[in-house]
Amino acid sequence: MMMRVVLGSAILALLSFMAGVGGQSVSATLGAQAQPPASARNVEWRYYAGDSGSTKYSPLDQITKENVKDLRIAWRWKADNFGSSPEFNLQATPLMINGVLYTTAGTRRNVVAIDAATGETLWMWRYDEGQRGLVAPRKNHRGVAYWTDGKGDERILYLTPGYRLIALDAKTGRSIPSFGTNGMVDLYEGLDRPAPEDGTIGASSPPMVVRDTVVVGAAMTAFPRKVGNIAGHVRGYDVRTGRRKWIFHTIPAPGEFGNDTWENDSWSVQGNTAVWAPMSADQELGYVYLPVETPTNDFYGGHRLGNNLFAESLVCLDANTGKRIWHYQLVHHGVWDYDTVAPPILLDLTVNGRRIRAVAQVTKQAFTYVFDRVTGQPVWPIEERPVYPSEVPGERLSPTQPFPTKPPPFDRQGVSLDDLNDLTPELKAEAVKMVSEYRIGPLYTAPIVAGTNGLKGLLMLPAATGGANWQGGAADPETGMLYVSSGTQIGPLALVNDPKRSEQNYISGGGGEGGGGPRPANAAPRVFGPQGLPMAKPPWGRITAIDLNAGEIKWMVPNGDAPEWVKSHSALKGVQLPKTGRYEHSGIIVTKTLVFAGEGSGLFAVPPGSGGPMFRAYDKMTGEVIHEFKLPANQSGIPMTYMVNGRQFIVVAVGAQGVPAEFVALAVS
Repeated sequence: MMMRVVLGSAILALLSFMAGVGGQSVSATLGAQAQPPASARNVEWRYYAGDSGSTKYSPLDQITKENVKDLRIAWRWKADNFGSSPEFNLQATPLMINGVLYTTAGTRRNVVAIDAATGETLWMWRYDEGQRGLVAPRKNHRGVAYWTDGKGDERILYLTPGYRLIALDAKTGRSIPSFGTNGMVDLYEGLDRPAPEDGTIGASSPPMVVRDTVVVGAAMTAFPRKVGNIAGHVRGYDVRTGRRKWIFHTIPAPGEFGNDTWENDSWSVQGNTAVWAPMSADQELGYVYLPVETPTNDFYGGHRLGNNLFAESLVCLDANTGKRIWHYQLVHHGVWDYDTVAPPILLDLTVNGRRIRAVAQVTKQAFTYVFDRVTGQPVWPIEERPVYPSEVPGERLSPTQPFPTKPPPFDRQGVSLDDLNDLTPELKAEAVKMVSEYRIGPLYTAPIVAGTNGLKGLLMLPAATGGANWQGGAADPETGMLYVSSGTQIGPLALVNDPKRSEQNYISGGGGEGGGGPRPANAAPRVFGPQGLPMAKPPWGRITAIDLNAGEIKWMVPNGDAPEWVKSHSALKGVQLPKTGRYEHSGIIVTKTLVFAGEGSGLFAVPPGSGGPMFRAYDKMTGEVIHEFKLPANQSGIPMTYMVNGRQFIVVAVGAQGVPAEFVALAVS
């Protein structure tokens, strides 16, 4: 293995320059300080999602409705050579502190420092994890975290794909020897389970730093070959020494709260139940908020009967001790892959005249659950409503699931004939015929084994990819408005018994057309639906604004026009298409003046090719498109914005099939 730091000579000059710059260096850390004035010369982006509350909000107002049309590319930073092969799906969002961007990039997931004003590379840290890194369960990585004692000790914290916690000196990029072992903590150790096999556990999101504690989650394989899997317990580490301070068992051990929700001692072998999405924190309270995923496996729970706490839950912990403060399970005994995929959003609301320190969790189901983040009490009632039981052998579902009464869902839920593609009568007729071969029903209709009653499987809406996904939403703390992107796709699911793939009784067998291997660049994607078009009627992708003070939807707009392969489809010749949106999940940020969102990469979504290169500025109150800018490639990461030397920049990761990834910085010319 090899560790290497490349230190650009420019960093010393840059640091000297920054020390002499007038003005104010500020951040929007939730609970730590007030929002900075828009006139500040340097406004930072210190956390993956802007602040530790994951609002993705900046008070900057230099880019306005009037001048956004003058956005131009200020600099480009290409990731072509940061790995043995080019990266195409760069999902990272950089941090900006003291005029320097910190991020991960390249197929090896190097950590890099970049001059925020010019795009010049200042240093690079590289670590060869060998086989452990090559077989890591998640290849994409979304960034790093930052900590300072305010006295000159500044650190970049990073989770490698092969599951190691790294501490680097933010100024030089060198490992900090006093942290762990030579700057590294091996996260295979201290899991309170037998040591994991390579390829079963890793990381894809940054850690969360809460005061002097680094909180780490994990990313797993969804369909392990065995009945069990490694458990994704959450741990807290001392930011100075790397010592483990605590562990929170997301699958409770005997004697712990929730252990009885894992019947037949299934807690001892079942796994996943990790926090692979970014976390959020209230720095003033010292609380960290965990969006916990589905247990093993995503679609069958016969090996883990019971409600399975703390799976598919929002959990609040004391970040210093790991003590559970409160939790709420959003899906009981999940079998729909509706894991909690996005960072919770922390902001203060005024509901019926009462000020509430709130946390809002958007989900794949297209729900927004809103709680008092101090007590865990729902802001509006959440009703346990009956759902249909399962017919799958060995399975037993919860008889009820929690439905928020407010806000309304931000996307469609459940499948009926009214949800099918109706762009032409012929398409609708074919869609109805195709759907007759599947089970359909409301949200939380139970999955079935392929061939049950002659049916191919279940149709889900939202599909297993959501609704919302890891991009989540963004919120304006000044107005209480939440902005979330979502996809509207009907997806097939069928359970099969396949001993060649897994010893589990049942795993997902797909259930219909769609997906598949590599496709020619000019070929229409394989899609589940009539004539190879989407099964659902448009819009297929949308951005929705929700007034969280009132619990009401303010507006919804389709996110973009139809993809070119849809426009040119022979079945739609002569059809005047509506604005369909694209089935993708767009990263969103909010500023004092505008909402910014792209169209997504189209690399992860089904159907592939659904993303696009357009980057748009929306009116915050109406959803009107104020301006659109064509990026060099498709948006693949969540944007971020900052001001350095009095100039506001927006930086976004882009890439596409066959187009190597890069960071693009936009500014008003």
